[in-house]
Amino acid sequence: MNWLLFLAIVGGFGYVSGYLRYFSESLLLAWAALTPAALVGAHLLARLAVPKVISLGAQRMAVVAGVNEIGLKLAQQFQENPYLGTQVLGFFDDRSPKRLPSGEEATPLGRLSELAEFVKRHQVDAIYLALPMATQPRILALLDDLKDTTASIYFVPDIFVTDLIQGRVDNVGGMAVVAVCDTPFTGLNNVVKRLSDIVLSSFILLMLTPILLALAAGVKLSSPGPAIFKQRRYGLDGKEILVYKFRSMTVCDDGAVVKQATRNDQRITPFGAFIRRTSLDELPQFFNVLQGRMSIVGPRPHAVAHNETYRKLIKGYMVRHKVKPGITGWAQVNGYRGETETVDKMEKRIEYDLEYLRNWSLGLDLWIIVKTFLLVIKDRNAY
Repeated sequence: MNWLLFLAIVGGFGYVSGYLRYFSESLLLAWAALTPAALVGAHLLARLAVPKVISLGAQRMAVVAGVNEIGLKLAQQFQENPYLGTQVLGFFDDRSPKRLPSGEEATPLGRLSELAEFVKRHQVDAIYLALPMATQPRILALLDDLKDTTASIYFVPDIFVTDLIQGRVDNVGGMAVVAVCDTPFTGLNNVVKRLSDIVLSSFILLMLTPILLALAAGVKLSSPGPAIFKQRRYGLDGKEILVYKFRSMTVCDDGAVVKQATRNDQRITPFGAFIRRTSLDELPQFFNVLQGRMSIVGPRPHAVAHNETYRKLIKGYMVRHKVKPGITGWAQVNGYRGETETVDKMEKRIEYDLEYLRNWSLGLDLWIIVKTFLLVIKDRNAY
């Protein structure tokens, strides 16, 4: 069903734009028939390859908050089940391990207040919170500290209390854990997401090559400077990437202070105003998608300077970087496209980004693409 919807979108766009005439019917039919088969093959290949990759050492580094019976049992499950691909580096707790009811010994790496800094310094991938349910204030305070990291966070409850934390229930060797801050793109989901990005971005770039060349010429002829503007932004796991855009301004900021574009901004060229209003300036980002730095759908990347500002003002801001940034996103099709003049507006944008992470599906991605196409035609928030 998702593939048929995708074919309808691409076919409709190709028919309206007239680009279908450049391809033979046999080529289009072969592409439509073989791509689903390739996706199924990729699913099967991933099932066979994942255990092999893990056995070769592609492991996630994890720590456990809570030197107690449940925390020790969790670490034991990872040790006894290497196919899970997780290595526990150690424990963090404010209590003495001698207080354990069963008498096991485990020397903590540090106190809970030191956990966030350890995670940043050692590039820890996952944190498992195995703290008693009675310590709700301490758990919530710890979550606030950890939301300035890009580590996946799981809560391991002794009793499942839904009022404390909203999350997705996961399984570790038969033990229940709750994914509080996690990426939906693991295993087969990651394969599906990447394949759909490659197929769709390749098709779009192939179809729009004449338009891309015309836009590049328009930028060069309308004002001095390069046709492509490259800006440092944060990508997956908060790592810096270079994002491409057609240059729309006379001044290209990429330093410690970057001013957002505003309505009637004097830096925007006349041709730049046109490509910004129609979002044509974003088309070079399909090359970012092919490079694997971005996805077609995902949280929009912000300039590094803006990231460093908002991560200090908005709790959970960095969680959006658990996935690749996108050319368009759930926030953008819900009215948060363009300038964010206030912290409140940015908070709403982040809420939609995190909602996307919790509810991702290929169908949702396709729906966002359709809504984006419709909004570009009539939206007035871009300038």
